[in-house]
Amino acid sequence: MTTLTKDEKLSVINQHLKTVDYALYHLELDLIEAEAATSPDAETIATINGKMSALDAKRTALASEKTSVEAE
Repeated sequence: MTTLTKDEKLSVINQHLKTVDYALYHLELDLIEAEAATSPDAETIATINGKMSALDAKRTALASEKTSVEAE
């Protein structure tokens, strides 16, 4: 069990959410670049989409944790 206050926990969660948001945006840009190629590589695009799905799942988990902490 942690000794962090509710506000401290929310701050940490928000930092993690921001990190995930940055990573998602980077991947969105990677996807734009990959799709802009004269011969887009389907494997590269699939890999980027897979990474985006994984980050979406992390974001959902963090949002759920944030809701739990807010309810404390």
